[in-house]
Amino acid sequence: MLYGGYEHNIDKKGRIAIPSKLREQLGETFMVCRGIYGKRCLCVYSLENWNTLVEKIGGLPNSKASVVKRFLYDGAFEVSFDTQGRILIPATLREYAELDVEAHIIGMDTNLEIWNSDIWNKENAQYSPESVASIVETLDF
Repeated sequence: MLYGGYEHNIDKKGRIAIPSKLREQLGETFMVCRGIYGKRCLCVYSLENWNTLVEKIGGLPNSKASVVKRFLYDGAFEVSFDTQGRILIPATLREYAELDVEAHIIGMDTNLEIWNSDIWNKENAQYSPESVASIVETLDF
């Protein structure tokens, strides 16, 4: 399970360090792509979770699957860590997520999200403990 929030800088070459706790779960090679949940962030998936996502997308009606595949696959890259635990985020993805200097990495159970820190702070500010509680109440937990 991937969890936790981390602030990291992106260097001039577009590299960002991924915390060691998260690296183990991603494996040596993994996927980074545009976020598909209506937010301008990046998603990072282990190859196992990527393949699960691809399989689920394949189960959509063809017209919908094609739209998602075009959006997702056009901005998907297989990456691996360098010797210092960093990944190189391709320029097209840095531009899409408006990543420049500071980034927020968050574990989302089966994947990571990488956000521009300012955008993350604005996104996260719209949720209050009460609004989250109202969602959790529906879980019958």
